[in-house]
Amino acid sequence: MLQTRQNALGVRFEAQCRAFEKEPFPTLDVRKDRLKRLLALTEKHEAEICAAIDSDFSARSAEETRLAELFVVRAGIRHALSHLSAWMRERPVATSLPFLPGRNRLLPQPLGVVGIVSPWNYPFQLAVAPATAALAAGNRVMIKPSELTPKFSDLLASLVEKYFAADEVAMMVGDAEVGKAFVSLPFDHLLFTGSTAVGRQVALAAAANLTPVTLELGGKSPAIFDPSCDLDAAVASVAYGKLLNAGQTCIAPDYLMVPQGQGAAIAAKFAAAIAKLYPRLGDNRDYTAIVSERHHRRLSDMVAEARDSGADIIEVNPANETLGVTDRKMAPVLVRNAGENLRLMREEIFGPVLPIVEYGTVDEAIEHVNRGERPLALYWFGSDNANRQKVMRGTVAGGVTINDCMLHLVQERQPFGGVGESGTGAYHGEWGFRTFSKEKPIFIQSKLSAGGLLRPPYGRTFERIFRLLNLIT
Repeated sequence: MLQTRQNALGVRFEAQCRAFEKEPFPTLDVRKDRLKRLLALTEKHEAEICAAIDSDFSARSAEETRLAELFVVRAGIRHALSHLSAWMRERPVATSLPFLPGRNRLLPQPLGVVGIVSPWNYPFQLAVAPATAALAAGNRVMIKPSELTPKFSDLLASLVEKYFAADEVAMMVGDAEVGKAFVSLPFDHLLFTGSTAVGRQVALAAAANLTPVTLELGGKSPAIFDPSCDLDAAVASVAYGKLLNAGQTCIAPDYLMVPQGQGAAIAAKFAAAIAKLYPRLGDNRDYTAIVSERHHRRLSDMVAEARDSGADIIEVNPANETLGVTDRKMAPVLVRNAGENLRLMREEIFGPVLPIVEYGTVDEAIEHVNRGERPLALYWFGSDNANRQKVMRGTVAGGVTINDCMLHLVQERQPFGGVGESGTGAYHGEWGFRTFSKEKPIFIQSKLSAGGLLRPPYGRTFERIFRLLNLIT
């Protein structure tokens, strides 16, 4: 079976390569047609997509899927349709004085066949949003979805087959072994969204083919409460951002930093905010389950380790329900006084567990963030402009939202991507178009060029022209 799938993978890849060779620069109309079909796939099958994702998670709010996946994808496709003509245009670039009256131009050119490896946590958005950028740039696309969301992966494969020819967009559904074969193909660009550990393996596999990669990874994204912040608004924002999709979000606040002495009071405010969002957990369709028993056990083990170490554990279970691995619902947990050697302080949590760390000065908060790897996101809450600028300039993160959570992700006019351990490269909007294009520089020589005067045989004329060049450059 595995060998059959790997053979099919190679056949589809070769078919896409041949199709690109026949159409290496799709017209604006062709690209728009592909984007409109992708939009139709998104708009006409909303209920099916929500139901499949809900089934894979065992409980996933349709409203969360509609907002965090379908809305985001639709907005991205419509933005691309509106701006694609301008993005495709050959652009003039200034020409240095010695080379006038020659002219510089920059031509965005499709790369070829783009591979996309999408994760399980937002299986629609993180497959289709990069595909939007790749198709807008004129490429062929192959997608390997996660094996942890099998019903959705099968549904998306059937929808892609309905709306696209296999040499335009193709899906390869399969397990981790199929994934390894997929990332080993000599794509013209490969985008991977997932963990940092797997991202390293993907980068190594791509390096064998000199395939450029965009890695959208994760890490420990901090939320920092400045003493000047509106505490109630900040708590409400972080509670929602942390518990969206039960914390299974790459840009979710991973831990919270609060001014010294305020940890207990802020934890109490968080418990109240969580109870308001989710007065019940087990039978509440608004509250998402953990994707698998393995992930549930991992989170439970992290909390147990913290409890055994003496950390303060606050489980927020407003209706005092019995939850467990079998239903995969997990009550939100706040953790105070956790040692830095604990797993939940070293690893990306990716679940409804929020450590609360107290800090003395702004410099101490910055130092704490910088001791770890560079995060995918950073959140700062406050009104003190000097402190804000100090944190913005003193830390490095993939993206930032001020006085709210996660909204930098949905800004189509801004790039989205990580830095260091949290990823490399960026996409969304024009940045995605540029990621999946080769911006080819073109120099157009003028008939009036004096360049011939610098050619052999060298002599006085060469020396005079060369001295002039040195003066004007």
